[in-house]
Amino acid sequence: MNNSKYRGVVVPMVTPVTQDGQLDIKAVERIIDFFAENKVSPLLMGTTGEGNSVSQADGQLFVETAVKAASGRILIYAGLTGNCFSEQVRQAEIYSALGADVIVATLPTYYALTSEQMYDYYKTLADCITGPLMLYNILATTHMSIPVDVIRRLADHPNIVGLKDSERDLDRMAQCIEITKSHPEFAYFCGWAAQSAHALELGGNGIVPSTGNFVPEMFQQLFDAAVADDMVTANRLQDETNEIAKIYQKDRTLGQSLTALKVMMSTKGLCEPWMLMPLTRLSADEEQTIIDKVNALD
Repeated sequence: MNNSKYRGVVVPMVTPVTQDGQLDIKAVERIIDFFAENKVSPLLMGTTGEGNSVSQADGQLFVETAVKAASGRILIYAGLTGNCFSEQVRQAEIYSALGADVIVATLPTYYALTSEQMYDYYKTLADCITGPLMLYNILATTHMSIPVDVIRRLADHPNIVGLKDSERDLDRMAQCIEITKSHPEFAYFCGWAAQSAHALELGGNGIVPSTGNFVPEMFQQLFDAAVADDMVTANRLQDETNEIAKIYQKDRTLGQSLTALKVMMSTKGLCEPWMLMPLTRLSADEEQTIIDKVNALD
């Protein structure tokens, strides 16, 4: 692990909403407090947070509420998605002004982009915003992969502080972590939760596990163990969290898994399993099956 100040467990937080699609302010406060108590940070409006479905107004309210609830205890990472560059710059500046510590941006997704267009997009975005920028590579939703060579070039930019990579490619992971060794201020965060321990063993700075919405303490323990070079403990926790993840992920689409995750969180009184369109709740029978499996964990 290099000297970057960005490290640790960053949970891609769900976006809690009410039945009518309004941001659930009280639930945001509960979840942020839950995270702070377990010493993990949130990534707001990432993939797990239905980022593309959150309105600009609610995005601003979400960041403002999270920053106030965190009260300086943890860093706030704010996700940035969309295809209109000027609106993205505006939102990033608002998020930073509201107190977000890092802006985490995916690629625009409507057009297939060349490698040079990807580089120009991130370089220009980093030039235009005042807050630090983290790259977010997620092939599963953008249907594009930021090439390792492009990431290496962008790592030289003084306002680009790291990469959150959710691509399921072990060779790529190793290559990206290698970049951090020659760029001491550039952080690598693993967004492939099932490989969290492995990424940390290779020298990654942090992990971004969606299952951390439910068991943040286990991922913090995993991180601490890996940093202490106790890979026996880290790998045991990896296996245990992988099993918990199956409760909401197995045999479901990505969108279905997100509402299933909210069902799990509802058993802890954190939020209700309402979703933003176009995603919807699961059937009552499916929700009960998830609740039964959660109860069986005890």
